[in-house]
Amino acid sequence: MNKPDLTVEFAGLQFRNPVTVASGTFGSGIEYSRLTDIERLGAITTKGVSYEPWEGNPTPRIAETPSGMMNAIGLQNPGVDVFSERDLGFLEKFDVPVIVNICGHSVEEYEAVLEKLSDDDRVSMFEINVSCPNVKQGAIQFGTNSGMLKDITRKCKARAGDKPVIMKLTPNVTSIADMARAAEDGGADGISLINTFTAMKIDIYRKKFVLANKTGGLSGPAIHPIAVRMVYEASHAVKIPVIGMGGVATFEDVVEMMMAGATMVAVGMMNFAKPDVTVKIIDGLREYMNETGTGRIRDIIGIL
Repeated sequence: MNKPDLTVEFAGLQFRNPVTVASGTFGSGIEYSRLTDIERLGAITTKGVSYEPWEGNPTPRIAETPSGMMNAIGLQNPGVDVFSERDLGFLEKFDVPVIVNICGHSVEEYEAVLEKLSDDDRVSMFEINVSCPNVKQGAIQFGTNSGMLKDITRKCKARAGDKPVIMKLTPNVTSIADMARAAEDGGADGISLINTFTAMKIDIYRKKFVLANKTGGLSGPAIHPIAVRMVYEASHAVKIPVIGMGGVATFEDVVEMMMAGATMVAVGMMNFAKPDVTVKIIDGLREYMNETGTGRIRDIIGIL
């Protein structure tokens, strides 16, 4: 039997397999490198990086929910200078493409980070976070207005040099297809979706919000069917490729996302529960392809 071909092409770059990690669930791989073989990933997507350090939200900021979790971390990060020296310095030792997630309070902040990293050969492409529900300004407001999304996409693309730009979309919108088209119209090389759903949990005995932020982003298996639907709608609205995410826990979830239209798939919350889940998913994909006689994984993309 021929060895299954797991390679995919995304925004002009080739990846050894379609599996990456969702930003904010894997750090920059420093901690996870002790628990799993990060070089087996198709790519590593870093935690969001801003121009200046962000402290994030007050605690408590994580809560378990049925079939998932809520978080209100608030994009805590040390800023682009520390990220460049420490995180990229660590990742350059590994043979794995790096997708850098970028966040900001304003368009100018996004542009400033891109200018710092646009010529860095350690970066393969950028993912622009316009979809985090846990910051008070910026981020999600860009991702819920099609005009603003198109504008920030255009400006980020102009600052990214020759590196592809992926726009990370929020599910907290009326039409995900309209937002996907806005990103494409702004010049995006790809889109990724979905980020978390805005949610709330209350402790009925303490009579308090469980999260200090009151609301947080809901992720995990509970949102997976909705994510599949949105990936399907977005991928059929645009010609640029899609990274699908949302509640991915098994190789079956990855296949489902790809059949719905995703070229690559990111694993998020499940990294916390099972640090080696990505490697197991990649092994599962290979077994699935052998069992079904699928020679090339890319042949299942968008088959529905």
